[in-house]
Parts: sequence; C-alpha cells; structure tokens
Amino acid sequence: MSHIQPAFDGTEIAAPAPAKSRRIIDDYEAWVDEVWPYYVAAADTMQPFTVDEISRKHQLPDPPHPKSQWGSLPGRLQNEGIIRHHGASTSARAGHSMVHVWIGVPAAHREAVARRRREDRAAARAARLEQRRAA
Repeated sequence: MSHIQPAFDGTEIAAPAPAKSRRIIDDYEAWVDEVWPYYVAAADTMQPFTVDEISRKHQLPDPPHPKSQWGSLPGRLQNEGIIRHHGASTSARAGHSMVHVWIGVPAAHREAVARRRREDRAAARAARLEQRRAA
C-alpha cells in the first residue's frame, strides 16, 4: 500500500505508507494475555524495570486505547502479587515524564501479597461505604 501525496503542481508523488510504530490489539483482554508473560518474566528476574522498558525491549503491541490502558497493566500485576513499587524513573514513551519503577515479588510470596491486596481493597471499600452511610 502506498500513500499518495499530491504536489502543488498537479503531479502525484507516490511514497510508502507511513508505518505504524507499534501494532495495536483491538481487544483489551487479548492484549493483556499477550503481554502478561513478558512482565511476569521481568518480575522473575528480581531486577527493577519500567513498563516502557519491557514494552520496547520485546516490541510489545499497544492496547486498544494506549493513552489510558497502559496504566492499568501494572495495577493488575500488583493485584496478582507479581510486582511491587520500587521507585521512579523517566520514560521516553511518556515524554521523559516520571514513571513508576517496578520490581518482582518472589514467587513464593505472590499469593500472600495478592491475598493481602484483596483484603486491603475490601477494607477500603467497606470504609467508604460506611462513610457514605454516615453522611
């Protein structure tokens, strides 16, 4: 496929179509299934990493809505007890903005961490519900 750019003198200049820098997967859950193993493998190394580093290293595809959906992946990984927050760094993808640095949770502790996160979220929901009732 080519991209045709009309010139001002009436002639047409044919050029290759601009390449997409990254593939985009239409289904969010399919995207999570595809990229998940790369982040679990990164966590298993027990070395700090950013989401962007792993994405670029393995040329991972973008989710259906890249601007809003990349951020939910670390939350899912945290909820499963696979990663925890380690610090902050900058990201080329995010325009050199500050981003989270993650590190893996040892495999033997992952279920306990996931269970604790579930309990903490349930307690927070219960506290918010109680506040609403009291108001």
